[in-house]
Amino acid sequence: MDEFLAGTAFAVLSPYIYLAAGLGVLIICGNWLVTGSVQIARHFKISTLVVGLTIVAYVTSAPEMFISVGAALTNSHDIALGNVIGSNIANIACILAIVVIISPIPIRNRAIGFDYLVMFLITILLFIFGFNGIIGFFEGLALISILVVYTVWSVMKSKKTADAKTIEPATMKPVFALLLILAAVVGLYFAAGWFVKGAKEIALQWGVSERVIAVSIVAVGTSAPELISSLIAAFRKEADLSIGNIIGSNFFNIAGVLGVTTVVSPITVNNHPLFITDMIWLFGITIALLLAMIPLSKGKINRWEGCVLLLIFAAYMFTLYK
Repeated sequence: MDEFLAGTAFAVLSPYIYLAAGLGVLIICGNWLVTGSVQIARHFKISTLVVGLTIVAYVTSAPEMFISVGAALTNSHDIALGNVIGSNIANIACILAIVVIISPIPIRNRAIGFDYLVMFLITILLFIFGFNGIIGFFEGLALISILVVYTVWSVMKSKKTADAKTIEPATMKPVFALLLILAAVVGLYFAAGWFVKGAKEIALQWGVSERVIAVSIVAVGTSAPELISSLIAAFRKEADLSIGNIIGSNFFNIAGVLGVTTVVSPITVNNHPLFITDMIWLFGITIALLLAMIPLSKGKINRWEGCVLLLIFAAYMFTLYK
């Protein structure tokens, strides 16, 4: 009887244990990721904005990649697509909102306007590709091509326009910085997996549908690396890295995660009306981010704006669970 009770108690508590363990490792690895990325930026004379838009953003989006590809291969198309859309909504309206409420982010680099535009255009492209009910191989190939071109262009442009006098010297050798980033990638992979496992099990206990889990619990869980990395960057006064991480992650989630996923296995939009609804929310929240960033130089995303974004996210969650 005692063994049965102990087993039942563990079954009930295990999701929360996974959740706590995942969060703890995410914090540690997020710190490693920011440290290594900043050192790489300083060594190669690349702006921290570009590093945030590329290295940090792409690495913190690794959980979305693993989950969406795996879901597509098992024909869980709602999770594969919902994870990307939900993560992009969560990155702005939840992750960035929390970061800004804790530590307001100054907008000091006008180049962020172009990167925002690229993110917004790729979001429109997702809507166009998904409107006919399936996102196939050639659409995925187009998304990956855009990712490669944008990444190469961003790095080359940064190296040409960077002012070496304004970039602090690196204090860590590049090989050690790369090893730190690789260690962070491995840690984020396992930590995000634990976090999502715990979150999904809790949601399933509550009797929530697969789509709702994908665009809420899984999306927020896989966005946890962005939260930790952006928070650490904000605390270290690396504002460009913090905002660049969010915009770059949203771009990569569509161009990289969805691009690779659909090349591996085409995604079917099972519920067209819900896809349209989710995309309307994503467009609205993306536009709200632009309004919060204006002006794009010498501006600041303030705490009250973060509160507004968080309220919008709460409203979105309410429509899912009502």
